[in-house]
Amino acid sequence: MGEKIRAGKELAIMSKKLATIIINVPTEFHEENFRIKEMNREALKEVFLELEFKALGKRLLGEEITPTTDDRPQATENTQMDLFGNVVAPQKNKGTNKPAGSSQVLSSGEDLGEVSGEVIAAEKNITNTPHNYIVAQTTEQISAIISILQSVVAISFDTETTSIDANNAELVGLSFCITPGEGWYVPCPPEREKTIAILNQFKPLFEKPGITWIGQNIKYDMLVLKWYGIELKGDIFDTLLAHYVIEPEGKRNMDALSAKYLGYQPVSITELIGKKGKTQGTMRDVELEVIKDYAVEDADVTLQLKNVFLPQLKEKEVEKVFYEVENPLVKVLTDMECEGIKIDEAFLKEYSQLLETDAKKSEESVYEQAGLRFNLASPKQLGEVLFEKMQLDPKAKKTKTGQYATGEDVLAKLAKEHKICDDILAFRELTKLKNTYVDALPLLVNAKTGRVHTSYAQAIAVTGRLSSVTPNLQNIPIRTERGREIRKAFIPRDENHILVSADYSQIELRIVAAISGDVNMVEAFRTGTDIHTATAAKVFGVEAADVTKEMRYKAKSVNFGIIYGQGAFGLAENLRIPRSEAKEIIDNYKKQFPGIQKYMDDTINFCIENGYVQTLMGRKRWLRDITSANFTVRGYAERNAINSPIQGAAADMIKLAMIKIHKAFKQYNFKSKMLLQVHDELVFDARKDEVEQIKPVILQSMKTAMVLPNEVPVEAEIGVGANWLEAH
Repeated sequence: MGEKIRAGKELAIMSKKLATIIINVPTEFHEENFRIKEMNREALKEVFLELEFKALGKRLLGEEITPTTDDRPQATENTQMDLFGNVVAPQKNKGTNKPAGSSQVLSSGEDLGEVSGEVIAAEKNITNTPHNYIVAQTTEQISAIISILQSVVAISFDTETTSIDANNAELVGLSFCITPGEGWYVPCPPEREKTIAILNQFKPLFEKPGITWIGQNIKYDMLVLKWYGIELKGDIFDTLLAHYVIEPEGKRNMDALSAKYLGYQPVSITELIGKKGKTQGTMRDVELEVIKDYAVEDADVTLQLKNVFLPQLKEKEVEKVFYEVENPLVKVLTDMECEGIKIDEAFLKEYSQLLETDAKKSEESVYEQAGLRFNLASPKQLGEVLFEKMQLDPKAKKTKTGQYATGEDVLAKLAKEHKICDDILAFRELTKLKNTYVDALPLLVNAKTGRVHTSYAQAIAVTGRLSSVTPNLQNIPIRTERGREIRKAFIPRDENHILVSADYSQIELRIVAAISGDVNMVEAFRTGTDIHTATAAKVFGVEAADVTKEMRYKAKSVNFGIIYGQGAFGLAENLRIPRSEAKEIIDNYKKQFPGIQKYMDDTINFCIENGYVQTLMGRKRWLRDITSANFTVRGYAERNAINSPIQGAAADMIKLAMIKIHKAFKQYNFKSKMLLQVHDELVFDARKDEVEQIKPVILQSMKTAMVLPNEVPVEAEIGVGANWLEAH
């Protein structure tokens, strides 16, 4: 060590110099900028509400800031939400997050934020670009438009509505465009009957099978129309999804796409009704001519974006995943979102009281063991109690802010020796379940249907996975007994229905075996051997019959960890074993399953050479950091290179299964409905007299959705029950 220090003397001195902060640089200081001023209570309340700083808000403002059902912002795919629909990051698009009950008009094209965060200044806009946008109000004018539209094969289409929640929105207007720079706007009156009369004029057009409907996040428009009894029978082309498969990273707000690809800056909604806040107006207060320009411009821009993306789909070789997976799925998701799922509010109310009682017991137990009462929800106070007063860990780590770390991982390690940590973890779990799920779900019941309607975002996860928002039903806990109980709240619509749940079996591992071609892993799946037992037998060098429960558990951790790039350190942490033992397990794994290591090496090399990795369906993920000189950055890209083809293939497979099931249900005229997609699981509201008919259709569709290489079989399991937990 001494030799190393002597040899590195000059580097050490240079490092010290580089790390020394220069404190004599010229700076400007204005004392007034730092003077404490009166707080802006309304602005703070909005920020605390968005960021869910409930306790801090109450302390500073002296009032509860929990949103009610009426003032909770709604979301589309652009908003970053918590589990049940509260906005936790500001939107950056043409829309706003006005509540569903307001008369605010929002465009369905307002779906995602800025593209990769880049800000592009576009020179062209509506004031300096020739355009011919026409309002059509009378029956004769509408008939003339329909006559023109009936003669074309592609129409860019957009809706203006009263809410960004499609299940609660009212139509305000329709926009049509078939030629860049030209289009029509048809206003819809507040009276539902009058709007329906207008839609009935368009019904033959909407139901014409030979028309391709072009839209930005067109699922929103289709869902709005569905509530008026209208369905688009023709094909669709979603520009949001086209850009998603071309460039999966980043967000894809229409304004940003327009600026980037067209050099055109669309009209901002704030120019019409002002900025978000109490003084913001509504589109109903704006002149028709102005609304017309804003609305038709959306359809016009969407048409032009389609013309840009169409050749790029071919150039990037992502036509297959677009036309066979993403685009056809839109109609499936539209029907699912419209259906919603019923929840047992009485059960949730009862369970909430039970969780509150149990949480109180855990809280009191903590205070008793600590010997004092304090704010258990405060990490700072908790750390001081555990590590200063009680001295649970003399080597306790601190966070960057200087307070003790009291995260779940820290407490879980100490729980073996100190019961107080178990009680703290129990208190946290119980309060989170109560506040985030049990108490929140009833607030999200749609007044029109009596059911909860989640929204599926297709263009968020770069791997291709669907994201569930408002509410996020994919985050319903399943790992703990108390968390699983929440699934009991999801029930059939009536006594004539029952829930059916179908789940892929170890699909990611099957995909690993298929694309790696590893002989041992492929053989295990072909023969129907339990993959984790087979892995344990190989890794630990024993017969399958001699594999212990502990061996299987360790093998399972390696099986799932290896495809996420987990190393010896991660495995040791996960299994709580010495790092040397974890390294030995991984080394043995790689020896017994050499095809897995070869897949990993080949995939990284392919990515280095081509700049991307892809799934079996051709879904691509571009990883520009794969050649980074920064070890950490490059390592992250390498892990993504290994994992993306696996997760992406699993995402493609269940999407293809959903498309097949949806088509089969229509073909056989089943009354049962597909309601939810949660990771590798599908949930159905099944008529009791159809259960035995739909089960083989579901299983066959899932098993044959995508044929895996190397003859690796795809398996799925199906269950039936009076609630989601029982069915799963």
